[in-house]
Amino acid sequence: MRLESAGKTHVGMKRNHNEDNYLLLPEESFFCVADGMGGHIAGEIASRIAVTEVGEFFKYTSKDRDITWPFKMDKHRSYDENRLSTAVKVANARIYEASQAEAKYHGMGTTIVSCHFVDDDTLVGHVGDSRVYRFVAEAQKLVQLTEDHSLLNDYIKAGKLTPEEIETFPHKNVIVRALGMKESVAVDVIKLQPQENDIFLLCSDGLSGMVPDPKMEEILQTQPDLDQAAESLIDAANAAGGADNVTCILVRWHAR
Repeated sequence: MRLESAGKTHVGMKRNHNEDNYLLLPEESFFCVADGMGGHIAGEIASRIAVTEVGEFFKYTSKDRDITWPFKMDKHRSYDENRLSTAVKVANARIYEASQAEAKYHGMGTTIVSCHFVDDDTLVGHVGDSRVYRFVAEAQKLVQLTEDHSLLNDYIKAGKLTPEEIETFPHKNVIVRALGMKESVAVDVIKLQPQENDIFLLCSDGLSGMVPDPKMEEILQTQPDLDQAAESLIDAANAAGGADNVTCILVRWHAR
């Protein structure tokens, strides 16, 4: 297995500080994006804790598979799936502890999306409404892999909104699951087998909320260089208004 990767972030056109953080950890075949929320700088703190903690957990556990973890393994998941979900749970615990320790950080939280590449498998772990997409190289198609943990998505799944109501839904930014909201968190983990030259796109909703999927697909179809593609994706979000911070990571998978 061989991976190519690129990551970029931008404050956007409306905000005065960036609450997104991202991590490229190619030595562990691990990548993640976190989109913070909270008053003043609290969102930035939460997302920074998230990417730092998951990265440190992966580095720490790579040295010894027998290290004791702070959470029990889920017997229905593989070792690597448990490792990914535990890393996110550790980050959640650290953010929650920090939010309880200081009043100015109370209520802070963050989304997280992550990809861990293990042999012939890709593991996707996520909490919140940041997203992971797979650009299927053979078909030249972009496919959303994660499901938003948002109030809007809950209403859509319940069949309570018409297409017109979805467009005008007043609480699109309300998320129902995030790191730091509670002492514990449920982590969604997806396992799939990539194909040669597939690209995985990890992004905050500053990208997915501003740029339609067909436009992102077009950029990935026409920009083979990952750095340039990431730049083009961010430029597209800002050209559409840049209402939020925008962050993306692109990872291209090769069998060897």
